Amino acid sequence: MDAFLYTAVSGADYAQRALAVRANNLANAQTSGFRADMAVAEHLQVSGYGYDSRHQAGVTGTVVDQSRGRLNETGRPLDVAVQGDGYFSVQTEDGVAYSRAGHFVVDEEGALTLDGRPVLGEGGPVVLPPHEALSVGVDGSISIMPLGGTEMQVADRLALVAPEPADLIKRPDGLLGSRGGIAYGQDPEVRVASGHLEGSNVSAIEEMMQTMQLSRTFEMQMRMFRNADEMAETGNRLIRG
Repeated sequence: MDAFLYTAVSGADYAQRALAVRANNLANAQTSGFRADMAVAEHLQVSGYGYDSRHQAGVTGTVVDQSRGRLNETGRPLDVAVQGDGYFSVQTEDGVAYSRAGHFVVDEEGALTLDGRPVLGEGGPVVLPPHEALSVGVDGSISIMPLGGTEMQVADRLALVAPEPADLIKRPDGLLGSRGGIAYGQDPEVRVASGHLEGSNVSAIEEMMQTMQLSRTFEMQMRMFRNADEMAETGNRLIRG
């Protein structure tokens, strides 16, 4: 009976954790460049004497859904979307991170930023001199028209990388990082589209269906828990009688 209870509680715990992952996906269904998380469930053996019959289903981590989101035209030169595979590189306090979001902003000092973080180019953070106009090429090259100039000049090039999908892990800040700590270099095959933003790859319908399924699973595990408790109480009465 104890093993039955353990299995029911373990299953309910898994369903609750998986629901949290799905809820986060739904909350970011409209977030540009967001990559959905998929919960990884594993069968875990419980260690310790007398626990050979105890088995646990647990969420041991998440993997990143690599499917692409829809490209939405904005017409803004500094809205940039990756076409196909690849990521932008962003400098953070604890190293380089990666993102598909491309809503870039130039701050007062000319630094190109993404949500306040420096965007990396070929030689480090991109810093643009004063300019009248700007464009981003398909290879990530950033061209500007200097103040008083007559011709566009290439100022820098976005650091576009193509990490191994299995190596990517979602960070607490929503950016992606390398599981193995690999520093990916420029990939000349990555292409971008200026004047576009990539939408989230979350399917709201699929997430809702999975959420309902997990909710039913949680309820079923709770019924099993109550049934096990009732069976244990019945057995105790028989022993006392």
